[in-house]
Amino acid sequence: MIKFLFDTDTWQEIYSSIRKNKVRTGITIIGVMWGIFLLVVLLGAAKGIENNFNRLFGDFATNSVFVWAQQTSKPFKGFQEGKGITLKMSDLENIRNEIKGLEFVVPRHQTQALTVNKFKTGTFGIFGDYPVFDKVQKRNLIYGRFINHNDIVEKKKVCVIEEEIYKQLFDKDEFPIGQYIKINDINYNVVGMYKEGQMGSGGPQGNIHIPFTTFQQVYNRGDDVGWMMITGKPGFDITQIEADVKLLLKNLHNVHPEDDRAFGSFNLGDIFKKVSEFLLGMQFLTWFVGLATLIAGVFAIGNILLITVKERTKEIGIRRAIGAKPWEIKRQIILESVFLTSIAGAFGIIFGGVVLMIIDATLGKGEDRFLTNPTVDIPVILIAALTLVVLGTLIGLIPAHTAVSIRPIEALREE
Repeated sequence: MIKFLFDTDTWQEIYSSIRKNKVRTGITIIGVMWGIFLLVVLLGAAKGIENNFNRLFGDFATNSVFVWAQQTSKPFKGFQEGKGITLKMSDLENIRNEIKGLEFVVPRHQTQALTVNKFKTGTFGIFGDYPVFDKVQKRNLIYGRFINHNDIVEKKKVCVIEEEIYKQLFDKDEFPIGQYIKINDINYNVVGMYKEGQMGSGGPQGNIHIPFTTFQQVYNRGDDVGWMMITGKPGFDITQIEADVKLLLKNLHNVHPEDDRAFGSFNLGDIFKKVSEFLLGMQFLTWFVGLATLIAGVFAIGNILLITVKERTKEIGIRRAIGAKPWEIKRQIILESVFLTSIAGAFGIIFGGVVLMIIDATLGKGEDRFLTNPTVDIPVILIAALTLVVLGTLIGLIPAHTAVSIRPIEALREE
């Protein structure tokens, strides 16, 4: 078989056959090439969307929900409509004790404040946080550390700043750790600096994190909680956890069970689930469309070879008459089929890769980009190429069988 692949006469006959049907062969190759090209580009685009989604949500524990208090919209137990509600630290303890499947329950405070370093100023988001917040929404630390347990216990005036704040308040190449900045005229020691991800970013202004207990003391919040982040354990439905938490809070704060405005929430886990299902469906559709196009192109090659066999009936009869064996005729036609599909596949993969590079250079740049690194894994390319070879072999069996089914004497009579 190896000797046959390197036989000059075999390839000359294949070349002669292709040359006689240049237009037909070219159109057929384009059909197969379009199929593999479409598959590569669609899979790359789907991967780019998935990468971008992971870039946006990568900092968060995705099985999370955010809950905050608002105002009632229905009277209940003597309280009028419009009663203001404030979350308390005791609410978090009740949630931890009563709701099953919880990983973290994280209280947070938030405000904005004027921040000064020497002669540079800016207004930034100030967050009061516990150390566990770094597990729910990972901080990509560049220098230093995040808030620790000792900061909470001693109510230390320390802060962790975002890189964007460093650029606005510090000189270039100035080391921020150990420096002091003023937040509402109170000095805070910078103990960490991080690079913010897309979700939860403070935007152009940036965020500053201080210990939760320090925030309570400085801003006189007492036992109040601004809002909370709740993360479910793997295998637990975050949507059900959200409903259970709201129902418990309604009972604790004397809110009507059907009052849907008393507590606001944002279910990140539910959104993540929907997007994941969308990406999965898009990948399935991509494979379906790409493989269907490939199969259609390969069948076109089979039709071309059938026509070629019909046109070469007399030639095949002569070869059979002078001693060519049936399996030699079959082998040549199958080799021609595999050759055409392989060439078409190679061009399709190359052009698909070039298009993905162009897409990455145009649509894959910038903070508001739609795609991130649209690529196709090498194993996927190998599977597609192997599929082409297998299909080319199988489809080549049809004209090959037709070629050897004709008796030599009848083939010689063919005009």
